[in-house]
Amino acid sequence: MNLAENRLSDLPESFPIFPLTGALLLPGGQLPLNIFEPRYLAMVEDALSGGRLMAMIQPDKTKPPGPNGTSLMRVGCLGRLSSFAETDDGRYMITLTGVARFEVAEELDMRRGYRCVRGDFRAFATDMLPPALPEFDRQGLLESLSLYFDHRGFSANWDAIEAMPNAGLINSLAMACPFDPIEKQALLEAKTLLDRAETLRALLRIDSHEPPTSPESGTSPRRMAS
Repeated sequence: MNLAENRLSDLPESFPIFPLTGALLLPGGQLPLNIFEPRYLAMVEDALSGGRLMAMIQPDKTKPPGPNGTSLMRVGCLGRLSSFAETDDGRYMITLTGVARFEVAEELDMRRGYRCVRGDFRAFATDMLPPALPEFDRQGLLESLSLYFDHRGFSANWDAIEAMPNAGLINSLAMACPFDPIEKQALLEAKTLLDRAETLRALLRIDSHEPPTSPESGTSPRRMAS
């Protein structure tokens, strides 16, 4: 058994999931969430009392719903609750840190109103190792990012962006940029970090040529890497 497989053996076979369209969690990335629905409050409480693990996955609205609700995408990402705070009105403000991606092997019975799956991590065993990026056109990615920001009217803290290590840069941009759900899923399922970087650059370039959001839509420019 190699190191990655050995670390996979430490992961749970089953775990709760939070289906959320457009939300992307990647290994090593951090995703802040505002939890207010009773079933997901219960899920966070159960995670805190157990191994602090829960997973993010996108619904698959192209398929008919199942007995527990909307169908799920094939791949999600397990996360560890790395920060937690409770607000005065009973909401939970949490941060999930990505651990490893998984394929849904089976959906299980619901627990306290939230959904659970049995996950198969074998296709993503390398998620448990330090990220490796042998060759990477960082400058090309930053140039594509600059075009994307200019086209979309986004402002950016370029000092912070340029100071990021390669893996952090790729994953942070993949998670933060407001791509379509299917594009987010493509970034999640990219086999290697280099594949994700190439997919990210392609999406930035494609989106840079689409019509920018109009003021009438109510979407204001976003600030990235603040």
